[in-house]
Amino acid sequence: MRRQAVTSATRWSPRTTIKRCTSALVLALTLALVCPAGAGATVQPTDLRVDGGEDNWHPSRMFALSWSNPPGVAAAHYRLLAPGGGVLIPNTTLPWAANAIEHLSVPATPGAYTAEIWLEDSGGEQGPAVSAKLRFDDARPGAVEPLTSPGWIGRSAFPYTVHLTQPSGPPPISGIRGYAVSIDASPTGSPCAGATCSATETDLQGGIAADSLPIAELPEGVNYVHAVAVSGSGTPSAVTGSAILRVDKTAPLTHLVGAPAGWSSEPVTLRAEAVDAGSGMVATGSAGGSFTAIQVDGGAPTIAAGASVSATVIASGAHTVAYYARDAAGNVADGATGNGRTNRPPATTVLRIDREPPRLAFAPAPNAQDPELIEAWAEDRYSGLDPSRGSIAVRRVGAGERFAPLPTQISAGTLRAHWDSSAYRAGEYEFRATAYDTAGNGAASLDRADGTAMRLSGPLKVPVRLLIHGGQERAVRYGRGTWFAGRALAGRRTALAGVPIEVTERFAPGGASRERVSTVRTGESGRFGIRLAPGPSREVLATVAPTAKTRGADSRPLTLAVHSHVVLRASARVAKIGGSPLVFRGKIASRGATMPADGKVVQLQFRLPGLPWSEFRSVRTDARGRFRYAYRFSDDDSRGVRFQFRAYAPAQAGWPFEPAGSLPVAVVGA
Repeated sequence: MRRQAVTSATRWSPRTTIKRCTSALVLALTLALVCPAGAGATVQPTDLRVDGGEDNWHPSRMFALSWSNPPGVAAAHYRLLAPGGGVLIPNTTLPWAANAIEHLSVPATPGAYTAEIWLEDSGGEQGPAVSAKLRFDDARPGAVEPLTSPGWIGRSAFPYTVHLTQPSGPPPISGIRGYAVSIDASPTGSPCAGATCSATETDLQGGIAADSLPIAELPEGVNYVHAVAVSGSGTPSAVTGSAILRVDKTAPLTHLVGAPAGWSSEPVTLRAEAVDAGSGMVATGSAGGSFTAIQVDGGAPTIAAGASVSATVIASGAHTVAYYARDAAGNVADGATGNGRTNRPPATTVLRIDREPPRLAFAPAPNAQDPELIEAWAEDRYSGLDPSRGSIAVRRVGAGERFAPLPTQISAGTLRAHWDSSAYRAGEYEFRATAYDTAGNGAASLDRADGTAMRLSGPLKVPVRLLIHGGQERAVRYGRGTWFAGRALAGRRTALAGVPIEVTERFAPGGASRERVSTVRTGESGRFGIRLAPGPSREVLATVAPTAKTRGADSRPLTLAVHSHVVLRASARVAKIGGSPLVFRGKIASRGATMPADGKVVQLQFRLPGLPWSEFRSVRTDARGRFRYAYRFSDDDSRGVRFQFRAYAPAQAGWPFEPAGSLPVAVVGA
């Protein structure tokens, strides 16, 4: 045995004492023989300690002890006593001032053993013994099993309590400290990390009766609970008890089938279908089984076990439909509150049913301001009128004809159509109004709101004539305006005074503008007039719009033929035969028109007095209407002859003027 391993006290010897006494004699002669004060006094260990605690039970047979020594200790003694007092290890001497025993083994039988320690001084005198209990227990408690629900654990079951069976058989001598419990995702897990269970690992420390563990929350899915009983020495059960905790805290996902997007004109059968990825939608389960429900307008729900349920809604109106389901774990999205928790609210939709047609009738009297305006009034209690459907139609009374629809507008519950009565033969006509609501229900009426038949005698408006002065065609010089006038008459000879007349000028192709519209108003006699601005050829038309009591009318079109304007100049009045060429220059005016992209065609013509014009050359203008041509006189017969030349603008596609020639230019050959 290494002495350093069992004691840390300084060994005492006579030699050490003599050295100290000699030194003391030099300092003080009176102390020469009495230096070892207390030599021969009784020695006794103090503060005897058992590693791990004397009052605690130990799972290991090996114990470690330590104590404190007074001065003058020469040796230490110990022995081990059985629980009944018998000597197991007799007096054992440690021949130095030892203050610890690191390895003291007790028998394999659990029990409370006693270790006695006493000291011996340098004179061989032994002091009294002190003792400590060595409590050893490595016996394992009986196995325990977690008691859990055979089904799924739902959201409302938390906090959830796991109950344990108590260990079977007699308890260990150290008793049952409590239970160690762990929950994880492994089927082979253990609640304690080592061969024994620490106090921290012992979750329930209230003894054998503390066999219930509340659990605040668990993750969804499959969890494993592991449990062992723990003896007073921290020794766990030999076998770990395990059980499965299946957790589903999510309510089923429910969707509704059969709800139309808009209004329905018929009863609607709805079906709610639910799916659940956890505990499922089996009709039996730990929470009493799954079900699916449909609730209409907050009334009693229609419930069916399992994953689907159907309900039929009949009454007209807008209905709030809630639909939800409960899974096998008891999770339900019904918005209820209980156990300190509020369920997720149910999904809802609005179901709209309209089984009643619109109410419809014509206005009780014609519109005083516009007798050809036909109006019908419609209303619908639930879905409202469909603005895209509905019409007013007309037919002759008694002719057996089909109703002919009129262009109809629907706005704010009113159907409006204009009946051009002048387009129909004179006689009596009846009208039919048809309206639909957005659910598709239709209604038709032939009557006014007062119950009388909707009939009118046509025509309802007075015919109108527009008379234009000056015939149907008029020639106009280039650059000149012209007066356009006429008269508006209603019926046979009644003047239409103070009405607007719309004058439309439609220019020939090639004009800078395609159309120009001006407005004038008739005088007391129904006459009107307007000066038309210069420009290209055009067609002029007067129009009077219909009023509530008169028809509209168009005049006969007036054609304005505007002649082209051509200018020609010659570089000289006398052309020398065989000499320098004569240069002709000119221009075609184009105000109010667009010059053709490749130029305007110009024919250069000549004639002798009394003879017709003959073309000798055709040229094209540039973009500004200018043209040029050089002509050489080479025939001696031309000597002394006086020629006339002109430029002629013929008709051409895209040119909005009438054909015309320039003034003649005289040239004499010399």
